[in-house]
Amino acid sequence: MSRILVLGGNGQVGRELQRTLAPLGEVMAPGREILDLEEASAVAAYLVEQRPDIVVNAAAWTNVDGAEALENQQTVTRLNEYLPAQLAGYAARCGIPLVHYSSDYVYDGGGNTPRSEKAPTSPCSRYGDSKLAGDRSVLESGAKHLVLRTSWVYGSRGVNFMNTMLRLGRERETLRVVDDQVGAPTTARLIAEVTLLALQALLQDRMAPGLYHLASRGETSWHGFACDIFRQALAKGVALEIAPERVAPIPTSDYPTPAVRPLNSRLDVSRIERALSVRMPDWRSQLALALEERLKY
Repeated sequence: MSRILVLGGNGQVGRELQRTLAPLGEVMAPGREILDLEEASAVAAYLVEQRPDIVVNAAAWTNVDGAEALENQQTVTRLNEYLPAQLAGYAARCGIPLVHYSSDYVYDGGGNTPRSEKAPTSPCSRYGDSKLAGDRSVLESGAKHLVLRTSWVYGSRGVNFMNTMLRLGRERETLRVVDDQVGAPTTARLIAEVTLLALQALLQDRMAPGLYHLASRGETSWHGFACDIFRQALAKGVALEIAPERVAPIPTSDYPTPAVRPLNSRLDVSRIERALSVRMPDWRSQLALALEERLKY
């Protein structure tokens, strides 16, 4: 039975991975009290002690605005750049597969068409720079790897856009939400489920190592996403103060943030669909599933 190490197991994707990857073997997901990922020596010692057969890296600094702050640079660099490089080096030396998650923030956000894996990268934020550096370390490591680049991740639990909108929708009668950033909301559960399929295919040599885009099909703006959250929630009987028509669209310029957000987060998912002989589901169907799960607790 394989021993699968999931790093970042307490995050949105990490929690889903613990459940989804269980059919492959024993899943180890050490918390910070067991393994401090900011300490390279601790990670090295843990890898030598536990000897995982598969490493799945869902750990990252994900506070996009916080990544711009000078006081956070050491941690951002460690988690998003040096940790992937360390894991990739270990995987290459031991001949084991590594899965690493990337972000649409590695692109410049220009244009209005989906980016393929061959599209040039040009991050417009420190977060994007750090994620790209980590990606390159994995891609160039010689390890048997999958770099899964995704976007607009959310889930039924944790702090994310859907849950924030549900909270605000109970508190307010009006909202203003950005409508000129476009992408495909992608659930943590979908990411985990596709990761299982991809790992199985990689282990059986039915899928080439490399970079793949992993996101829902379709596209929307943050404003469109918010409106659909409210529509679907109201249809499921959720009591809200707000109505979808009371959500006002605004441009990014009206909502300044420390980090620049890409306006175009569309990802072409045809490569992973061909590799796995699947079709990625539409983002609205995934929202319905996430809401149903959210309403269970």
